[in-house]
Amino acid sequence: MTTPPTPPTIDLNADLGEGFGRWRLTDDDALLTLVTSANVACGFHAGDPATMRRVCDLAAARGVAIGAQVSYRDLAGFGRRTMDVPHAELAAEVAYQIGALDLFARAAGSAVSYVKPHGALYNRVVHDPAQAAAVIEGITLTGRPLPVLCLPGSRLHEAARAAGLPTVDEAFADRAYTARGTLLPRSEPGAVVTDPEAVVQRSVGIARDHEVTSHDGERVAVRARSLCLHGDTDSAQDLARRVRDALTAAGITLERFA
Repeated sequence: MTTPPTPPTIDLNADLGEGFGRWRLTDDDALLTLVTSANVACGFHAGDPATMRRVCDLAAARGVAIGAQVSYRDLAGFGRRTMDVPHAELAAEVAYQIGALDLFARAAGSAVSYVKPHGALYNRVVHDPAQAAAVIEGITLTGRPLPVLCLPGSRLHEAARAAGLPTVDEAFADRAYTARGTLLPRSEPGAVVTDPEAVVQRSVGIARDHEVTSHDGERVAVRARSLCLHGDTDSAQDLARRVRDALTAAGITLERFA
């Protein structure tokens, strides 16, 4: 008797808690009813203690996995400016961010269950083994083998594996890809996919067909256990709802990986 194929499963993550003081960028309340994992800003590119606590409380109450979105110390640039941070300093700052968020996650009855770099740091550790090693050292300083959410084939992916940390392959529905399978830099035209219908179609293609069309029109194979939608885009909650509905309609199960 032939065993029926297992339906595809994917996690839907978004960057949340990206506010500071009276300023709020993301609609955390709405997005936390739609995503399965929350990448929470830890105060270095966005976020503050009150925001971190509020998002952790909401995520824990709704069964959403809490991830530490670690960044360069760059509030003014939203963590999207390239920086050369010494190894020991970056490792300590990564550990500091995880620890701060974990305090609020545990107070809410949950815990930080994975780590994902943000912005310029995310892009840097795709190709920079030294910065990738510093991020991994920061994670190991916590004393917990936290999974690393990252681009497959990146230097960070390799460093995590070498350190014995679990890795979770991530893809982006709203970012343009190069033919090599890396993200098109934000400085390039078309780096962010703004057409909602295109984002929805790309989401299903990534989850079901394991491929995406590059910025140059080539079909690129991608593997992903988690799909990212940026919470700082216009009407992000409406887009997340459309993506979630389309994935479900395509027979894809949404399930947190952590």
